[in-house]
Amino acid sequence: MKTIVTISGPADAGPGEREVMLSRAHSALEQLGADSVTRIDVPGKGTGEESAESGLRPPVQLIVPALQSGSLFGDVSGLLVVDAQSLLKAEAEVIAELVKLAADGPIAAVFVAAGAIPAPLGATLKKVGETVTVKRISERGATQWLADAVRERRLQIDADAVTLLIQRFGSDVAALGQALDQLVMEGSHIRAEMVRDRFKSRPDEPMWHYTDAVTAGDQGEALRRLADFLEYGHPLQLLGFLQNDLRRRSLAAASPDYETFADRAGGSRGWALEKVWRQRTHTKASDLRLALGALARADLQMKTAPEATHRVTMERLTVALCHWYGGRRR
Repeated sequence: MKTIVTISGPADAGPGEREVMLSRAHSALEQLGADSVTRIDVPGKGTGEESAESGLRPPVQLIVPALQSGSLFGDVSGLLVVDAQSLLKAEAEVIAELVKLAADGPIAAVFVAAGAIPAPLGATLKKVGETVTVKRISERGATQWLADAVRERRLQIDADAVTLLIQRFGSDVAALGQALDQLVMEGSHIRAEMVRDRFKSRPDEPMWHYTDAVTAGDQGEALRRLADFLEYGHPLQLLGFLQNDLRRRSLAAASPDYETFADRAGGSRGWALEKVWRQRTHTKASDLRLALGALARADLQMKTAPEATHRVTMERLTVALCHWYGGRRR
């Protein structure tokens, strides 16, 4: 494998495709023997990040030393550039020249892009490196992904359980991975009844929508998503999801880089961890501590107070989290 690799996905890549793209990127870096990896998340165009005199925005500037600094001890240094399709033209021009110089050197560079990479960098990457294409995932592809994931986790799964998971989550392999992580808590042999009991009307989807609304500080949407979830799910299940989410946010806030965060979080590198990492500066450490205390109190309330009070407790918690997660607290 060449030392310069492009992971190319569809322009409208969803969570499932992004999960596969990032997985392929990490596999490429491992195959190239990258010792330490510097991850750069390219900000979207028009996000307010201003370019410096060099013409590069602050996060993108770090690509320059990463491509220029080889290891003094003969090790291979790794560079992972995520969302390379969002590079500006001036940035693409500078990085294209550096890529030419770095080709076949002691640096393994992987560019992940959902769509076309701006010229001239896109053409340079094709010329000096190799491209791994990730196509839109179909339900048939998701079934194969599920089979591979079950084998990697050393699980057993009934054919009916596979059918039910595909019916509920379709081609979203990120959701399928989360579903497997939950089901394995009930045993290593996954049966159809386990899937039916745990995923009545796809409770995980509302949970993700719920945390998205909370993070945006949208109280009305968050309360509506909460009501949707409570139609089928138990509040303690949502609390468990929130506790895990808060744990990841706290680890992201305390980690110096993405790789350290992913190791500490203990999850598979992919869309779910990437999303938390991107939002790491959105919430203050003091607000994370307040959220942790509120979750602990809500958990105690759920386990000791009458069931009739559970919905009110969750609604109050939701409003508070919208202030803390959403950055609106003064």
